Amino acid sequence: MDGTRRINIKPGLLVSIVLKQDQRTNTLTEGIVKDILTNSPVHPHGIKVRLEDGQVGRVKKIMEE
Repeated sequence: MDGTRRINIKPGLLVSIVLKQDQRTNTLTEGIVKDILTNSPVHPHGIKVRLEDGQVGRVKKIMEE
């Protein structure tokens, strides 16, 4: 599913995000969404979220619904 649309992302989902420091290498980090930080309905680089472990990044892949 598309990580650029806010409507697709909800707390508790398993997602892959790219952390700020990994944007050049596009290294993905998996985790569970705790908070949605982007307010706009769509963001071209992915919706920014905070994972349950505190890491913040943009959603690239939604692993489960």
